[in-house]
Amino acid sequence: MTVTLNPLYRFDTLVVGAANRLAATAARAVAESPGTVYNPLFIYAQPGLGKTHLLMAIGHAARAIDPAVTVEYLTLDEFVEAFHAAIAAGHGEAYRQRFHDVDLLLVDDVQFLTHRREMQAELLRLTDALQAANRQIVLTSDRPPAEIEALDERLIRRFAGGLIIDVAAPDYETRVAILRRKAEERRAAFGAGVLEAVALLDIDNVRELLGALNRLIAFQAVSETPLTPEQARTLVGGDTGSENGAVLPPAVPAPVPPPASSEFDDFLTEIAATVAQQVDAWREKVSAAILRWQGEGFRTAQLEALLQQEMLADPERALREFEEDVERLRTLRAEAVALVPDLEGSAAFRDPADLAAAQEALRQAREEGPPPPAPSPLWRLDDVVETSGNRMVLEALRSVAGDPGARYNPLVLVGGAAVGKTHLLHALGNALAAHGGPVACLSAPEFTDELIEAIDRGTVAAWRARYRRASAFLLDDVHLVAAKGRTQDELFVLFNVLVDDGRQLVFTSAVPPAELEGVETRLRSRLEGGLVVELPPPEAAVRERVIARDIESKLGAADPALAAYVAARPAESVRAAQALLQRVLDASAERHVAPTPAFAREVLEDAPPPSRPQAGPASGIVAPGAGATRSREKIVWEWPQAGERVIEEWR
Repeated sequence: MTVTLNPLYRFDTLVVGAANRLAATAARAVAESPGTVYNPLFIYAQPGLGKTHLLMAIGHAARAIDPAVTVEYLTLDEFVEAFHAAIAAGHGEAYRQRFHDVDLLLVDDVQFLTHRREMQAELLRLTDALQAANRQIVLTSDRPPAEIEALDERLIRRFAGGLIIDVAAPDYETRVAILRRKAEERRAAFGAGVLEAVALLDIDNVRELLGALNRLIAFQAVSETPLTPEQARTLVGGDTGSENGAVLPPAVPAPVPPPASSEFDDFLTEIAATVAQQVDAWREKVSAAILRWQGEGFRTAQLEALLQQEMLADPERALREFEEDVERLRTLRAEAVALVPDLEGSAAFRDPADLAAAQEALRQAREEGPPPPAPSPLWRLDDVVETSGNRMVLEALRSVAGDPGARYNPLVLVGGAAVGKTHLLHALGNALAAHGGPVACLSAPEFTDELIEAIDRGTVAAWRARYRRASAFLLDDVHLVAAKGRTQDELFVLFNVLVDDGRQLVFTSAVPPAELEGVETRLRSRLEGGLVVELPPPEAAVRERVIARDIESKLGAADPALAAYVAARPAESVRAAQALLQRVLDASAERHVAPTPAFAREVLEDAPPPSRPQAGPASGIVAPGAGATRSREKIVWEWPQAGERVIEEWR
């Protein structure tokens, strides 16, 4: 269970003294640079000395510095119970991933790991995952790791690899500072020596110290005269003698017999105990409900907020209303999933506090269905290296991106395998998306598969509406609709609807439209009616410019000689040249030497390169990854070294 950070537990409300100064300093350092110092940070102290305050203060400070930081706070018991509930509901892996993705994880009371071997293994995996991703984990306990019974030695070593620090009991000066600070926050004023007298008592627990202050405030509120230091000591229950054998300071007069207010004191104690029992009962119910609903995948911010209240008028009603909202969500989700199966895991149906979002998602499912597939965000027109050979193509793309639907509609990109048609299509799609509205970008096989599924489910009308809402329609490998009559029929109708409405269409093809075999004449003629541009094989200068750009981005400095040598090596495409460069960089890292042209010659000429399928040339796009590949015909070949991976178009 994730708990909302208590707004009172911040660094500016923390009284720092000799006993907690080192822990507070380390906590501030972690909040300022999560994942870079003291990772993990392990704070241990006896109960009531401010471990939770420090833990939540780290979260508040980190968010104040960077609002984008994701912070999760929970106790070990809450983590265990919620994890078991998630496992029972079939959401175990999702619950694990939830904590793997946080920037700052705060775990309280890890001493309860005792004899929980399964949860120790979970925490070990989580700690390793967070450290590997440079994400911060902070833990607290009432004892050091080595004293937690039956704790896995691997966890002890992990904690020792960060910083283990303790918080001691506050000294007299710190106790006085705490009492003064809290009295000021409560707008309570006491006579001279009252708080100092209480601080002299043998109270080394901050929580008990604040409880003593509450007693003083309650008594003074009904007393006709201000409290004296003697009355304060007696009311709190202190010894009338000295502290640890020390004589009381002269400023505190000798104590007097208990005042006649002892009956009222007993009354206050009884009332406080009764209220505490009632509060504990409803807090237990709310906590159990949070565990239950989080285990079922629902957000519980509403219930978590209840725990921050001192008292709740009608907890049963609050829980009942929350459960009613959950049932409404389930009803809305069931109807939406029946219309659009992809909404099964939608976050819109997880938050009972936001029924409006669920209702809007259902409305869209009824009227619109899911949005069409979008272009991959990996590809941008700015990534293209312009040369004399591809200048006309880029000018056409920029013209379409600047004024979609007005010129060159449709635009057809023609080229052989691996010349970069798919990359340019997605790059143009991202440029068109900047104009607003959904941009549909997919391959012809995907288009056909979706149509088959819609026919099977009887949702063809909704499928058609999905693409007719698109502000632009981009189809890769249109030549693959050959001999697919129903696909061509739907594509022909969609073509007419979008063009008539002034929306942009873009296609890629392995051959010019006039040479398409198995494609109806009416569709071919429409493709020919726009602008057909051919993508030529990349010029030699393209490889060198791409390689030079890669070298500068990976090494931090340009090396024209190395770029010229690698680009001059035999390579059938830009991607193949990039693979050669990566081989050189990997070898230089392994041998701890600089990647010079001489070293590159040794790596590439003395050692035979790995064999791989032949492929055609590529475009001038600097390929950041393979995420844009959508067609089933795009095969990913993996080689022993990461730099030798290359994506080919298998024909």
